[in-house]
Amino acid sequence: MNHDMFEPAQSAYAYPLLIKQLMHTALSHAPDQEIAYRGETRLTYRAMQERIARLANGLTRHGAVMGSTVAVMDWDSHRYLECYFAIPMMGAVLQTVNVRLSPAEIAYTINHAGAQILLVHSDFLPVVESIRDQLESVRAFILIDEDSEGSAHTTPFADEYERMLAASESTCDFPDFDENTRATTFYTTGTTGLPKGVCFSHRQLVLHTITGMAALASPASGQRFHRGDVYMPITPMFHVHAWGMPYIATMLGVKQVYPGRYVPERLMNLVRDEGVTFSHCVGTILHMLLNCEDAKRIDLSKWKIVIGGGALPHGLARAALERGIDIFAGYGMSETCPLLSLAQLKPGSESLDIDEEVRLRCKTGLPIPLVDLRIVNEEGSDVAHDGHASGEIVVRAPWLTQGYLKDEAASAQLWDGGYLHTQDIGNIDPDGYLQITDRIKDVIKSGGEWVSSLEIESLISLHPGVSEVAVIGIKDEKWGERPVALVVLKAQSNVSEDDIRHHVLAFSEAGKISKYAVPQIVKIVDWLDKTSVGKLNKKRLREQFASSLERNTTA
Repeated sequence: MNHDMFEPAQSAYAYPLLIKQLMHTALSHAPDQEIAYRGETRLTYRAMQERIARLANGLTRHGAVMGSTVAVMDWDSHRYLECYFAIPMMGAVLQTVNVRLSPAEIAYTINHAGAQILLVHSDFLPVVESIRDQLESVRAFILIDEDSEGSAHTTPFADEYERMLAASESTCDFPDFDENTRATTFYTTGTTGLPKGVCFSHRQLVLHTITGMAALASPASGQRFHRGDVYMPITPMFHVHAWGMPYIATMLGVKQVYPGRYVPERLMNLVRDEGVTFSHCVGTILHMLLNCEDAKRIDLSKWKIVIGGGALPHGLARAALERGIDIFAGYGMSETCPLLSLAQLKPGSESLDIDEEVRLRCKTGLPIPLVDLRIVNEEGSDVAHDGHASGEIVVRAPWLTQGYLKDEAASAQLWDGGYLHTQDIGNIDPDGYLQITDRIKDVIKSGGEWVSSLEIESLISLHPGVSEVAVIGIKDEKWGERPVALVVLKAQSNVSEDDIRHHVLAFSEAGKISKYAVPQIVKIVDWLDKTSVGKLNKKRLREQFASSLERNTTA
């Protein structure tokens, strides 16, 4: 096949899609816009550009070169934002270390990534001290010491972050290179096996940024992110680039607020004092914030929040809407950079009643531009988009990871058949909205019918006495499996287990769910086990409760 290739001018600039290109708009449109840290430190985009250059020069002085991996252990901060840019811009690889993993897992991820330099906040010194002798590739440790008094340690630090920047040149000529160069590495937080390394190139991150920005700017009103917003992440910056939002916020040149360690009262005060209007987090974090005393005294009516990392329960959505929060769900995973879909309302939705509006906001959402998303059965064929037929969600998009670091077998399984397999079960309705009903590993089959644990969780969350809920499946001799609800009650609630069961039974009697979906066992618990990023850890919950619950079922 012949291709009609245009011959460019010899001096034409090909404009590789590199992370450094994301800085242009902010520096030309809003160079004096603020970036705030904990309400204590403030800098501008112009100052950030200089600090990025100083960071790159300092890291070069400590041995970072093209292809080096630089690992970071920090809270959400302006420093982390600088690392998001400086490290990839110099051709090195940024490893965002999940500081909530166990020390052994942290050591494994740093070794597996081959990090040569480790930037570590003084709060994480005890962890680093405990694993230092296990770190195989790290040649230089750089301390982030906010107290400026020097923390007690035995680690031989080569430098301190702010001292390194002060001693470095304020300009840097960041080179052009292949846009497919690896820019970032981080590790999945799955509940089985060792964490897997997920990598993204400059090209993938730039395309994710541009497309995410377009998707968030596209609604006629509501569920939007634009230049007038004030952005604060409540998803850790070590987790999937904080969903890519710091790159989008920087490209738009908006005011950014970084909270450091997540403390509910501080987060709420920053929302109030800094005028925060856009955030993202998992549902468990928002649940915690809404129950914080400070939140009850703050006007939240200008706040827009994307909920991801798990289903958005109807009860939580209603509670947020009652406070004036423009809440909606988003979907993605570590392997997808992560954005795949957003539950944005379509034009004309102003006339919807509250039940329908909540239902749509809690959907997994509409695929964002450039996402080729399919629901397939076990034979790999597409199922009907009728809101009922379900199957595995498989996707293609230009920013999906191309495989796991140093794991060919898992990479081949991830991309079996040329589509990335999400391991999520879902359906698509006639309006194009995606709805995840379960993870493949969490799906419950009772009485020959598939039961959605996420749907049952959402219905139970509507009970006024319920604070949190997880639904798991346990073995049952008669039905194969039966759903079990683990429920955390609100303070001073005297709701009984029978009350919860009858609450769900009412939905079955109304024909909204199958009778097999009504939990045979409801157990009131004090707390629910969660992963390092705040998701319900259903594998751990099954391990904790399965034996005793199965005895109750078969007795």
